[in-house]
Amino acid sequence: MGRLNILMWHIHGSYLNTMARIEHNWYLPTRPGRPEGYGGRGPTFDLPDYVREVPFDRVRDLDLDLIIYQTPRNYFEDRLEILSEEQQRLPAIYLEHNTPRPHPADSRHIIDDPNMLLIHVTHYNRLMWDNGRTPTRVVEHSVAIDPGARYTGELERGITVVNGMQHRPRIAGYDIFCQMREQVPLDIAGMETEAFGGLGDIPYRHLHRRVAAYRFLFSPIRYTSLPLAVIEGLTLGMPVIALATTELPAVIQNGVHGYISNDLDELACHMRRLLADPEEARALGANARRLAEERFGLQRFVHDWNEAFREAFRMKLGVRG
Repeated sequence: MGRLNILMWHIHGSYLNTMARIEHNWYLPTRPGRPEGYGGRGPTFDLPDYVREVPFDRVRDLDLDLIIYQTPRNYFEDRLEILSEEQQRLPAIYLEHNTPRPHPADSRHIIDDPNMLLIHVTHYNRLMWDNGRTPTRVVEHSVAIDPGARYTGELERGITVVNGMQHRPRIAGYDIFCQMREQVPLDIAGMETEAFGGLGDIPYRHLHRRVAAYRFLFSPIRYTSLPLAVIEGLTLGMPVIALATTELPAVIQNGVHGYISNDLDELACHMRRLLADPEEARALGANARRLAEERFGLQRFVHDWNEAFREAFRMKLGVRG
């Protein structure tokens, strides 16, 4: 296949940080003021040199091989505005990060193209979206975090990592976090969390050493794809406590990697026990790290994405399988 020239918008920074570990030439469009999707490399991540910024009005001059769309705006507006007609005909992938909306089972995906590959990040998402005639593939998450960050758990507190959860309160579990914080010592990190007593946005290059000091990671999110914060916690070797929703029941085993339940009183009991028993927390965390290495390792992620790129090219040529 060779080294590809790939255009991708900066939509989800943590995901982009992991994608950037796939050694191709990545181009990120920018606009003055760095609006959504046009933030380029961004200030938070340490991306390789082969990830390059390009002004939006120079994208047409690039010799591209593949386009990756991630939002309806990318596909319906940005594509027509910044790509040449020839670039619009290139092999393309739509990367769907989210669970179906507005309805969990009856939502038809916006892409309806038998010649475009639709990538889902969990099997739950692919199952629940109505994908129509568009071919689909699942590439499960991985993360590229500070390799020196390891779970220590010395803080007798739990940590939640969610950006701006108060702006999507039901989906992100803002109410659940606030309720649980009244019962057990919990902190939260993420953009705009300082508005309700959180730690705010900790730069990604420093985040995981901070998180690793907490006794457990708590994910209160009701309805989303498998949260990257959960994968980061597992990779650190950290026990995870979370709601038993979407893909999580297929990932976390109770008493092995942490605890999942939809009974908040039960989750609070597990939290209190881990706060009182650091040895159990360490044992669960060791299992969590093994799970991350086996299922969510970076090498597997790179392999799966390269296979997806090959499939996108085969589809453009009309070759199946």
